[in-house]
Amino acid sequence: MTMRRRMISRVLLLVAGLLVLAPPAVAQPRGQARPPAAAPSPESRRLLHALEDAFVAVADRATPSVVNVSVRLKREAPSEGPSPEMEERFREFFGPELYERFFRKRPPREEGRAAGSGVIVDPRGYILTNNHVVENAAEVEVQLSDDRKFKATLVGRDPRTDLAVLKIENGGSLPVADLGDSDTLRVGQWAIAIGNPFGLDRTVTVGIISATGRTHVGVATYEAFIQTDASINPGNSGGPLLNLDGRVVGINTAIVSSGQGIGFAIPISMARDIMTQLIARGRVVRGWLGVVIQDLTTELAAGFGVKEDAGVLVADVMKDGPAESAGLRPGDVIVQFGGAAIKDVTDLQKRVAAVEPGHPTPLTVVRDRQTVTLSVKVGEQPTDETTAAAEGGGDVLGLSVEPLTPETARQNRLSATRGLLVTDVAEGSPGEAAGIKPGDAIVEVNRRPVGDAAELKQIVGALKPGESVTVYLQRGGGRNEYVMLTAPGP
Repeated sequence: MTMRRRMISRVLLLVAGLLVLAPPAVAQPRGQARPPAAAPSPESRRLLHALEDAFVAVADRATPSVVNVSVRLKREAPSEGPSPEMEERFREFFGPELYERFFRKRPPREEGRAAGSGVIVDPRGYILTNNHVVENAAEVEVQLSDDRKFKATLVGRDPRTDLAVLKIENGGSLPVADLGDSDTLRVGQWAIAIGNPFGLDRTVTVGIISATGRTHVGVATYEAFIQTDASINPGNSGGPLLNLDGRVVGINTAIVSSGQGIGFAIPISMARDIMTQLIARGRVVRGWLGVVIQDLTTELAAGFGVKEDAGVLVADVMKDGPAESAGLRPGDVIVQFGGAAIKDVTDLQKRVAAVEPGHPTPLTVVRDRQTVTLSVKVGEQPTDETTAAAEGGGDVLGLSVEPLTPETARQNRLSATRGLLVTDVAEGSPGEAAGIKPGDAIVEVNRRPVGDAAELKQIVGALKPGESVTVYLQRGGGRNEYVMLTAPGP
């Protein structure tokens, strides 16, 4: 007998032995009903009722503090159409039929509206919600759980965390939510969301905490989201996420539309700090280094002689910023800030933002594979409003710019080797008023060389309404010229 046959015989004998030893299966007689399942024990029923009572208690306790936020959006400025003279010439040349087709008067668009949720966090009438619910609001109305409606004022908003604070007046005795501690949350704990999804007032959903400290979600600049599978839908934004004690542990803010059971909430520890600053001064003050940073890849980490998850790479240092004053250089790898090890870009951003501006802070970098310790006097981060004014809606005072390269310099007949190439100038913008044209190279601003858009935005962002800066241009053919770029007046 071959080895293969002996092996097969042994397997068959083993299977036969198992069949002999196995207890015979009891066949269920045809048509006979299965015996009823055993009723839950009194102890099981008591535990189930206790859990049910806990959910009911949370809903009873927290629902009155949840509000419906209704927003009337700002009307978009109508686009400029052809002049009456051009319309009349078109009518004369092409006739009334084509004129009616191209220039017939359309009915005005309906006024835009948006809706979301909020939660009363202070008996004085302060309400916490999401920035994206109210950022384009011309008017905000809040409806309480007792159906009373109030006009709300915007106390302040922080796009970088997607939080905002509203206030209502003369609300009398208001139901206020209890704020919990999101820093002690554990994965697997119960999570209860309350909000107004699709206009369904004060809907309560239940799930668990799926994860904490989620980053790179793409919703805000500063992210450390609580992930939950408690159902969150459009309209839930700004509503509370609660624990089993009925305390707010997060502010619901986003969902993954392509998935199910994946929602995100801003931790209440972060929201509480932002809310306090917005109530106290209407804006959020954060620390700022003035650097462009990036995460380390495996290849970059090896090239700079550090571990992949141990630091962030400095790609650029802004002129006259805190980092430059401290001696930081492009190519440095920041491995410690304030005595704490730095893991990635998000980690450093949060730590720097938490430092009071003007406070000297130790900074450790790896430079040319050597450890260097510096002290940086942290500055104040420019606000989003300042940045928006500097960018002019995606550019800088109507100028779209990009770093000048040898190829683009040659294409535009420029001899400059460093600067910003103007690619577009918005009609009616301060850039057009200054006489700047596409193809020009911005070489200096206020007698300071500029090499990237961030530098230009920083300089222009510091301008007060009506203030001007000198801009040194190089134009095709080697012509150089100074112009004055003026920020819009108040």
